[in-house]
Amino acid sequence: MSWIDLNDMFSNNVAVTATAISDVKQVAAKNLGLSLQTNPLVNLGAVDDLWVVILCDTTATAVGAATVTFSLESDSTADLATSATVHYVTSAIPKATLVAGYVVAAVKLPSASYEAFLGVRYTVATGPLTAGKFTAYLTSAYDVQRSYAAGSTIGI
Repeated sequence: MSWIDLNDMFSNNVAVTATAISDVKQVAAKNLGLSLQTNPLVNLGAVDDLWVVILCDTTATAVGAATVTFSLESDSTADLATSATVHYVTSAIPKATLVAGYVVAAVKLPSASYEAFLGVRYTVATGPLTAGKFTAYLTSAYDVQRSYAAGSTIGI
């Protein structure tokens, strides 16, 4: 069973209508004179079974043929705007695929040098979306799970 720590969540059921960046987590301390770590890079992929999981919580809709590309990125700045390094990226996923419960990604972090700040970028093309909510988080273990739209009835 995997645990989801709220501190490791990039987004929790967040509406995305246009290209956006999730909450960004500081994963490596820069040398600010107060830091114990002077190397601004860390290899998160070297940690045993650290996964990034991205889920579609609410079905995506749009007037046009919108797509969303999801990428896990790190950068030296918290806005991921300097020269972000892409560690994982999906193809452009059409809105028809992005239905509630769809697992966009469940990927073990690749071994690489991650910069100080880590986040998920949602890139909307041929948009905007008129609906669509997503959750993205890090976890140390990934279970196959099924997410359902809010208010769903599950028969057992």
